[in-house]
Amino acid sequence: MGKFKPLMFLPPLVFVALAALFWFGNMREDREALPSAREGQLAPPVVLAQLEDKMLFDDDTLRDGEVKLVNFWASWCAPCRAEHPLLEELAQELPVYGVNYRDQPDRALDFLEELGDPFAGIGADTAGRMGLDWGLYGVPETYVVAGDGTIMLRFAGPITRDVVENRLRPAMERAAAR
Repeated sequence: MGKFKPLMFLPPLVFVALAALFWFGNMREDREALPSAREGQLAPPVVLAQLEDKMLFDDDTLRDGEVKLVNFWASWCAPCRAEHPLLEELAQELPVYGVNYRDQPDRALDFLEELGDPFAGIGADTAGRMGLDWGLYGVPETYVVAGDGTIMLRFAGPITRDVVENRLRPAMERAAAR
């Protein structure tokens, strides 16, 4: 009879632990949502470069008492192009501020000239530093910011009508009630 080796139980235990982790992960309420460490906290500093003659926004803008959206986008981003008409619609209801992320200024301006400029203020994050501070996964990414500068929601990915109605609007209502 062979000698008992405790390490022979390690592979099945690792398998069971991983299976449990995956199972609990799939049982989350919204499996599509990416967690955000910034929700419920004040927005990090706004550090942007001027984009030609476009109106720049800053920290004071985020704390002006109005609910607003902050949208990270780039001209090279196909989903940003797809969500752009919805940003223009939302800009009729509340201020939308744009952060052009790791892009070339001339291409960003061409993008806005072609599709329209929904942004009440805009700036360039050419090095990606502000994106890192905000916890950006990639573009497009949209944040609902309360009037005191608190991030109420971060949505990673292109916004759709369903996202506007089921994610952004409830967050905008919560932000307005603060």
